[in-house]
Amino acid sequence: MSQSGPGITLAALAARVGAVVEGDGTRCVARVGTLENAGPDAIAFLANPKYRAQLATTRAGAVVVAPADAAATALPRLVAADPYSVYARVAAVLHPPALPAAGIHPSAVVAASARIDAEAAVGAHAVVGERAVVGPRAIVGAGTVIGADAEIGEGVTLHPNVSIYARCVIGPRTVVHSGAVIGADGFGMAEEGGRWLRIPQVGRVVIGADCDIGANTTIDRGAIDDTVIEDDVKLDNQIQVGHNCRIGRHTAIAGCVGIAGSAHIGRNCKIAGAAGIGGHLSIADGTVIGAATAIVATIDRAGVYTGMFPALPHREWQKVAARLRRLDELADRVRALERALAQRSPV
Repeated sequence: MSQSGPGITLAALAARVGAVVEGDGTRCVARVGTLENAGPDAIAFLANPKYRAQLATTRAGAVVVAPADAAATALPRLVAADPYSVYARVAAVLHPPALPAAGIHPSAVVAASARIDAEAAVGAHAVVGERAVVGPRAIVGAGTVIGADAEIGEGVTLHPNVSIYARCVIGPRTVVHSGAVIGADGFGMAEEGGRWLRIPQVGRVVIGADCDIGANTTIDRGAIDDTVIEDDVKLDNQIQVGHNCRIGRHTAIAGCVGIAGSAHIGRNCKIAGAAGIGGHLSIADGTVIGAATAIVATIDRAGVYTGMFPALPHREWQKVAARLRRLDELADRVRALERALAQRSPV
């Protein structure tokens, strides 16, 4: 949870977020808002050109704009090449998180062998297992469970009802949202005589620094080696990461993506919602994958990949589907015509 700060001048704000002030630098703002709904105590931003007309009607006290849009408003403004990233920094300054007081709630269950830093906060009914380590300024939310020998780094935030299984590692400043499960068994089974034998999953999940793990996202522990999430990876809600996967740093993955076991996703990738990624394949650094796209083979060259068929009115879709079903027949007819033409004598 975050709260509004007491207010800050634009000049002071610019110094903290790396922007240039144009207009009245003494103007104070206390919160962020949209161009449409902001009031005089708020600062809004313009990052998408289609909202440019709202600069003329906004009631915001100040705005964040790109240099090309600076002359389009008389309001005091922060000017930056990337208004959206500056807005993110502004929002962090004006809406700092409400941090709980350090200490262990009386209802928490903490193993005697666990090590909880004096600056950490452990919430109501949380459970911390044997030999687990919770670092300085870490926050363990109410009802969260940390397994034996797990390591929670400095400044980590575990929101309420997170499950961190035994021996998993969460790197500094990472945020894990409610309902996430880190380190459950991967889907490892061997078939024998018509029955499934469970394969013990003996690896860990190792998550790097400055990551975000969305609500109800699940990351399975490795079967033998670790499942690894590198630094600054951003995972949205309800993502499934299978065992032995590796996700490279600075990659962002939107909601409902499913990643099968032993997939290796490169650095600086962007994967849109509901995409599916098959197991035991690799995706090159810098790859962009569209929504609902199925990846069933390795991508060894960065680019934009899309496999979704766009929506159509139902009756039109039925016609297209009917034609698609006849493609094999049509291909056979074309080949037959080509052979016939090839056999014809020259005129």
